[in-house]
Amino acid sequence: MQFGEQLRTSIIKEYQWYYIDYDQLKEQLKTSYTVPPTPETPKPQREEWTPKDEERFVEALYQELDKVHTKQRVKAVEIGRRIRSSEKEVSEVVRRLDQRGPVTTEGGGNESDAPTEEEFTLLEEDLSDIIADVHDLAKFVQLNYTGFQKIIKKHDKQTGWHLKPVFATQLKAKPFYKDNYDSDIVKLSRLYDIVRTRGNPVKGDSAAGGSQASFIRQTTKYWVHPDNITELKLIILKHLPVLVFNASKEFEAKDSAITSIYYDNPETWELYEGRLKKTEGAEAIRLRWYGGMDTETIFVERKTHREDWTGEKSVKARFSTKEKNVNVYMKGELLPAAIFEKARKEGKKPEKAIAEDERLAREIQYSVLHKGYKPVCRSYYNRTAFQLPADARVRISLDTELTMIREDNLDGKTRSGNNWRRMDIGIDYPFSQLPPEDVERFPYAVLEVKLQTQAGQEPPEWVRELISSHLVEAVPKFSKFIHGTATLFPTRIDLLPFWMPQMDVDIRKPVTHHFGIQRQGVSINASTSDDEDDMDDSDDEEENDHASQYRSSADHLPARRQINDVGPSYQEDVGNSLDIEEQIAAQPLNEAYPLYDSDGEDGEDDAIEEARRIGGWTYYSKVMKKNLRLLAAHTVEALQKISPAPKATQMPGRNGNLNALGGGSVVQKRFKAPKGKKIHVPVRVEPKVYFAAERTFLAWLEFSIYIGTIAATLLNFGAKPSRMSFAAAGAFSIVAVVALLYSVGIYLYRATGVRQRKAIRYHDKYGPTVLCGSLFIAVVLNFVFEGKERKFW
Repeated sequence: MQFGEQLRTSIIKEYQWYYIDYDQLKEQLKTSYTVPPTPETPKPQREEWTPKDEERFVEALYQELDKVHTKQRVKAVEIGRRIRSSEKEVSEVVRRLDQRGPVTTEGGGNESDAPTEEEFTLLEEDLSDIIADVHDLAKFVQLNYTGFQKIIKKHDKQTGWHLKPVFATQLKAKPFYKDNYDSDIVKLSRLYDIVRTRGNPVKGDSAAGGSQASFIRQTTKYWVHPDNITELKLIILKHLPVLVFNASKEFEAKDSAITSIYYDNPETWELYEGRLKKTEGAEAIRLRWYGGMDTETIFVERKTHREDWTGEKSVKARFSTKEKNVNVYMKGELLPAAIFEKARKEGKKPEKAIAEDERLAREIQYSVLHKGYKPVCRSYYNRTAFQLPADARVRISLDTELTMIREDNLDGKTRSGNNWRRMDIGIDYPFSQLPPEDVERFPYAVLEVKLQTQAGQEPPEWVRELISSHLVEAVPKFSKFIHGTATLFPTRIDLLPFWMPQMDVDIRKPVTHHFGIQRQGVSINASTSDDEDDMDDSDDEEENDHASQYRSSADHLPARRQINDVGPSYQEDVGNSLDIEEQIAAQPLNEAYPLYDSDGEDGEDDAIEEARRIGGWTYYSKVMKKNLRLLAAHTVEALQKISPAPKATQMPGRNGNLNALGGGSVVQKRFKAPKGKKIHVPVRVEPKVYFAAERTFLAWLEFSIYIGTIAATLLNFGAKPSRMSFAAAGAFSIVAVVALLYSVGIYLYRATGVRQRKAIRYHDKYGPTVLCGSLFIAVVLNFVFEGKERKFW
């Protein structure tokens, strides 16, 4: 969908006269034809762009900017006044509720002035209307900002005049797009929670740290496009309140800032690889603080990954210390016992908890000192957490403005120096003072849905609707530490996370059903797609240098949904019909696995080159293994071509076909890693996998023994062994030997794949069929030979 059409179909009635006049600005970019159009030349050449044309266009553009900016400011002020008015009304209702006093069994309590259910309902409706206003304003701002960016790009492309730097100055003077409404969202969340609970909001310990020092949760992660951030926050706050750690003070922007310093060995990157491969016991060590650089309390944390088969859950454990003690602690000059000496004297914390914290501090200090861990990467983001205080059954957090920054002293540059963190930056996003090679600005927000892991617990219905909606894109096991390290150290990191190529894909999706915040009579926009004239343009100058090298190959994108030409039917609620993910799952695969292709996946060429320098049997064995592997691959390919392949049943969509919902196509592609890099695909490996491979091998071995026994019986225990019985015994013997060799080969292949956690094809497509066919031929030959021997034919 072109942006002009997108703008027309997304207009909100209240703002309909205040949107950017995109079509009119586009028309002004077209100069007169040099000659009148004719049937032979319907589009003749246009006149050159002149200073007068530029002046006329710039004047119109600035008028549009002033119109949008004025409407945004007026509406923002109006929303602020409405929130303050609602605060007074809610406070009055709560005061009357408190004056009523406790209700006794005899009906006591002052009920004459108590708020009624109708009053709470009216307040809830008013707050819902304000929430919808914030949502509409955010959509209005986002759409207009996109329009200005596109018309400036179109102007610079068509005219050759560079207006973008000049217009950027005007945008700074009238920054209608910079309000993030976080303060309003926090206030609305508090008011809505009071009204929703009828004046009895849940209370409890919500302090950072507190009882959250050690906890176990089941976490799923999603990416959220910037266009959907405000809408997502408003949807969640209607079900969960914003978790405010210090409710006694007014909300400030720095209150939501979270910064972490990650440690690793810059020579081996063992923590990075351990977390990426999800090996049993893999650790991540970080130092975290909440708020600005003046924060005194620093949390030292260790995350430990546990495999499910161990019966344990992955755990994050942490303890707090003063900022002034961090350097001496990390260098080993301050022992853990001294850190907790004051806590023991005060006696405010149980001795058992202090002992656990001291043990944790001892283990982290030992790891840092003996394994050479250094600060390598910083992550910064603003977190909006949604949770009932003292109730961690459902906790949702949304991290925006995510930025990863280098903290190392490699490449001859001093960043953190001898300190545990660099001091030339604070929480001043977007950290424009840093060189491009030191910073990676993540393009999306990260949504984390954390649920308690009691057996059989189902998430609430609204959570299931949220995570299956168009607002989020699931990215399992996404890690800020892994992503930051992979992008900030491109020359030192060769193993990439599986989501890296997906950074080049637009994650916005069409609206699949009526989900979200909307007003009656307002159309739901599908997505903000690129204008056709801008399809070949991209803001390359805004791309990070490190990320762009992983995103440079547009033809090597992940297996991914691509939906075009969204029709009206796609906007409707489709009930129980298949969603896009289910349709893709129902499609027949053209190959065994849509694997990620890595450049030199096994490092085979490098290993052979290294073996060539060594020479002798080492080199010849490597070459022989490669040739055998190629022979096996070609044999399998030949068998695939000659064997009949069954056709999968096509799953019907709403109108009997797959494209009924979107009217578009589903495109599957293979990932391709940049040259010299490998993509790590997560593979789940448990002890039962090894046992299953061994049981399969033993079953084949047993089968080979049975066939060999039949051959030996025919050969040695006949009344009078003949040429025919010898031929039949030979046929069975060949089948037995082939089955034995095949079983050994397939077992070694699987065992190697399991041990190295490779995403290979573990099921056997051809072995059982070939074996049964060979056995059938051997039985037929035996029958024929025996019949001839007995002269039956």
